[in-house]
Amino acid sequence: MDVGVLGNTNEPHEGMEFDTNEAAYSFYKEYAKSVGFGTAKLSSRRSRASGEFIDAKFSCIRYGNKQQSDDAINPRPSPKIGCKASMHIKRRQNGKWYVYSFVKGHNHELLPAQAHFFRSHRSVDPLKNDVRVRRKKILAAVSKQFSAYHNISCLEGFWRNQHDRGRSLPLEAGDAQILLELFMHMQEENPKFFYAVDLNEEHRLRNVFWVDEKGMNDYSKFRDVVSFDTTYFTNKYKIPLVLFVGVNHHIQPTLLGCALISDETVFTFLWLMQTWLISMGGKAPTVILTDQSNALKAAISEVFPTTRHCFCLWHVLEKIPRQLDYFNSWHETFVTKFNKCIFKSWTEEQFDKRWWKLLDRFKPREDEWFQSLYEDRSRWAPTFIRDVSFSGLSSVSRSESLNSLFDKYVRMETSLKEFIEQYKIILEDRYEEEAKADFDAWHETPELKSPSPFEKQLSLVYTHEIFKKFQIEVLGAAACHLKKEKEDETTITYVVKDFEDDQDFMVQWTESKSDIYCSCRSFEYKGYLCRHAIVVLQMSGVFSIPFKYILQRWTNAALSRYAISDRLNEVQSKIRRYNDLCRRAIILGEEGSLSEESYNIALSAIKEALKQCADVNNNAEDYVRGSSSGILAICGTEDEHQNANTSIEKMPNAVVTNMNKIPNRPEATIKKGSSETSSNKKRKQPVDQGVASVVIQEGLHQMITE
Repeated sequence: MDVGVLGNTNEPHEGMEFDTNEAAYSFYKEYAKSVGFGTAKLSSRRSRASGEFIDAKFSCIRYGNKQQSDDAINPRPSPKIGCKASMHIKRRQNGKWYVYSFVKGHNHELLPAQAHFFRSHRSVDPLKNDVRVRRKKILAAVSKQFSAYHNISCLEGFWRNQHDRGRSLPLEAGDAQILLELFMHMQEENPKFFYAVDLNEEHRLRNVFWVDEKGMNDYSKFRDVVSFDTTYFTNKYKIPLVLFVGVNHHIQPTLLGCALISDETVFTFLWLMQTWLISMGGKAPTVILTDQSNALKAAISEVFPTTRHCFCLWHVLEKIPRQLDYFNSWHETFVTKFNKCIFKSWTEEQFDKRWWKLLDRFKPREDEWFQSLYEDRSRWAPTFIRDVSFSGLSSVSRSESLNSLFDKYVRMETSLKEFIEQYKIILEDRYEEEAKADFDAWHETPELKSPSPFEKQLSLVYTHEIFKKFQIEVLGAAACHLKKEKEDETTITYVVKDFEDDQDFMVQWTESKSDIYCSCRSFEYKGYLCRHAIVVLQMSGVFSIPFKYILQRWTNAALSRYAISDRLNEVQSKIRRYNDLCRRAIILGEEGSLSEESYNIALSAIKEALKQCADVNNNAEDYVRGSSSGILAICGTEDEHQNANTSIEKMPNAVVTNMNKIPNRPEATIKKGSSETSSNKKRKQPVDQGVASVVIQEGLHQMITE
């Protein structure tokens, strides 16, 4: 049989012929992709007489066994587990190749829905690599049910001044209909999709907000740091877009909400923050990062009184050339001194001393913006935020920030219609990247590159991407030299010379508390220790990273309901057990779905196993909850959303009614004796108030058709 056409995914059999050995391997790869395993070229042999290839063997990537001992200092990653699946081909005298032997069976589960993640298949036939189809399949397999707020007809109570009443979005003809179609389409695909609109007194769109189910789910796991990005609006893009952005445990940006806003007033931000809080179950973030703005400061302090509000560092730095343009001739000198003040001030006293020197030398005392920087120094200056972790969302330039990854989708001239088309691609790309990272975490072991105990300690604790970054710091410690600067009763201060960066850094080590702090602020801004801290730990005789510097959000246990403890070996074992059970569950799902009888057997077994596991873990669960209260890991518990009415009652300036249509009058009506309006009555708001309406479904449709 002559098989020379690619794309044939029939099963190989002995005697099958191919024009070339490359065609044979391509055929085997197509077969492997359809079945669900990765491939490798195992061996090949040349003729001693002619020097031409006459023999080749292809196999599953799990073929054979590891040659290294598990006790090796730097074991190389290997997927081999003794699988025998392979295809052996030989060359005939006429130049054709034929299947000499074929072994079909595998000793592990096959993953046809995720086969495109195997390295051997990642560049095969991209036209068949349909992201949308894969996303739906994977989402159906791994999505979890959780509650969200829906059927909210109208949110009232935000007072607006007379100037603000006529504001509306600068939409082109047909844009409102495009938005409605997007929202309806998203809700058809996922009923948990949330959207809200804010109308002015003429029933024209003033602000719009929306978020999908995955955004709400991601926020429930990673609400430690959220960035509110107004770059596209501030820089006068064609669409007035603002974004809520988070970061997952793979250091990937997560889209936690989108909005189109008409202005940057405190009233708009109040409506937007309140609406976003409702969509996220009424749970405020630990830290929120924004541009420097008085309107945002007022809105966030009102809606998120317990949240730490900080300014993105790159927002501050990028404003210097614009705000202080009168320093043209002094610009480079000023920036050098300014950077020294904010990046190399070890103490608050040093910061103040250098700041006042800047004032004396460059005379910016009359500049209001510069004055506001000093007043807000606790929100952005690294010296004052030693206790805050930004998880990579704050950096010295936008190009380094996770927010910038959306720049390739949105440009200055992008229209709303183009953005809506891009929006679906953004969601698909984000999900695809996360699914690939999850897949790699299951099937690939990170390679150790040094004998460092720190590297070995965290190789199975950190997710792959954060481990790679931490590994760079471990290797970079070799280029650092330290000397003791001073010592008191509890703390030793070192000067660490980093020869790679040709800079000196100050590292403070308190052994009694296992506290370490470096002036490079890597842990604060990135969430893992730097090379300067690592070399100090090494020289101090410490050979494991203190637990407080291992953030749970960067570990393979990031999605666990319980905080990790300092028993990292136990965490590693738990991860291995979890991965093994997930693989076996996939096999059970495939077998159990083949017939009604097998389904009932599988379902009964799952219910019984779940009951027994719950009984066994009951006491252990109480212990974990009791002992984890003092843990400093972020995202230690998985919170359930509260019901809508309970959360909204706690929100200031918010009244929920049951109206399904837009109110005829713009004035807010406060019902006496209503439990929903009790908080508003206490605030004694003016009688003449504008309505900040949140309109769902029927309301938006009515606005468009009127």
